[in-house]
Amino acid sequence: MPNGKFVYLKTFGCQMNVHDSEKMLSILAEHNYRPTEDIHRADIILLNTCSVRAKPEQKVYSALGRLERLKEKNHHLIIGVGGCVAQQEGERLLDRIGYLDLVFGTHNLHRLPDLIRDVQASRRPMCAVEFYDEVRSLDISPIPLDGEKVKSYVTIIQGCENFCSFCIVPYVRGREKSRPSENILGEIKALSKRGIREVTLLGQNVNSYGKDLSGGFTFPQLLAHINEIQGIWRIRFTTSHPKDISEELIMAFGKLEKVCKHIHLPFQSGSDRVLERMNRGYTRKQYMEKAEQLRKVCPEIGITADVMVGFPGEGEREFHDTLDLIQRVQFDNLFSFKYSPRKGTRAAHLLDQIGESTKSHRLQVLQELQKGITLKRNQALEGRYEEILVEGLSKWGEEEITGRTSSNKVVNLNGNPDLIGQLVKVRIEEGYANSLRGKII
Repeated sequence: MPNGKFVYLKTFGCQMNVHDSEKMLSILAEHNYRPTEDIHRADIILLNTCSVRAKPEQKVYSALGRLERLKEKNHHLIIGVGGCVAQQEGERLLDRIGYLDLVFGTHNLHRLPDLIRDVQASRRPMCAVEFYDEVRSLDISPIPLDGEKVKSYVTIIQGCENFCSFCIVPYVRGREKSRPSENILGEIKALSKRGIREVTLLGQNVNSYGKDLSGGFTFPQLLAHINEIQGIWRIRFTTSHPKDISEELIMAFGKLEKVCKHIHLPFQSGSDRVLERMNRGYTRKQYMEKAEQLRKVCPEIGITADVMVGFPGEGEREFHDTLDLIQRVQFDNLFSFKYSPRKGTRAAHLLDQIGESTKSHRLQVLQELQKGITLKRNQALEGRYEEILVEGLSKWGEEEITGRTSSNKVVNLNGNPDLIGQLVKVRIEEGYANSLRGKII
């Protein structure tokens, strides 16, 4: 591309944002833009943002602050913000940051090339944060831009209608929109032909898949059809909401051989009082029963979850209920964080907010508890034989490769890079706090 221009893209947040960024780069590649990791070389700088918690949102504003000097040096540089912060703030972002050129929301990825052209032509800032009944970006299938890959994300549903009292997602991602099953299956078949061996199905709540489609598949039925696609060896998905994980889906872990033995099932709190205030739609007992059913159907299943501390009104009793649930379920890992008020959510207006020092202490206690459980569960695998999909080179050093077990545990081992993309049998030699050490049989 002798006349090509360069785009620098930084992603904040979840897997959905990572996949959206892949889509952006793929769309822009069709218009002669090449990705670059050198921000000083870029003709366009894009930030794909997250607003689910305060910390990633603050990182966005910090990153934007560092870009002002680049704009002063190059007046032709285009700076754009997409994703959830863009959707949430809209025109206010342009008012707040005078050197910002473009704000585009979560339903407007497909318009990105046209929006860039409009900015270039008019030299005026643009804002596009409309929601659409038909989310065209759902059917954008990104072309890999970073060489060979063995696994890929596939979006099956966007949006959420659960309206948890702490969560901004329904307001920045919109109502639930499922992709037609034939589009999903067609994309996965095409990925298989390109050498993709593992797909991760994405959605704010994959359990809701198909409810907005007339006569379509349920989520377990979609899994069953993907299970039949030749060349695909593994199927993962995220995220499941505990309140509507069905018995049919639980049974899929025992019936469908390609469905990986891992589920991410956020519980957020172990206190019924807090769960009710969060509008989560289940009790601690119901959650633990779901976890028990999953392990009964699939004893080797890895269960991970999200949990927060310091939700408004969480006292010591409620916090210890959360610790107790963690002890009882014995999660393989947890993604834990402090509650942060999100503008526009009901919980932000609750009066009994928890102090930062209390939240920080509780988070430290919780993380120390889970650190011990994770280490114990990893060490329990020592001497076991596992099959891993080799994903790439390990950070451990030369002649080191890395992969994951079906239960989503990272395994590092000595091996030939030619094994990347292959299923390999290994013996687990050691279990560490965050990974396993394996040896090829």
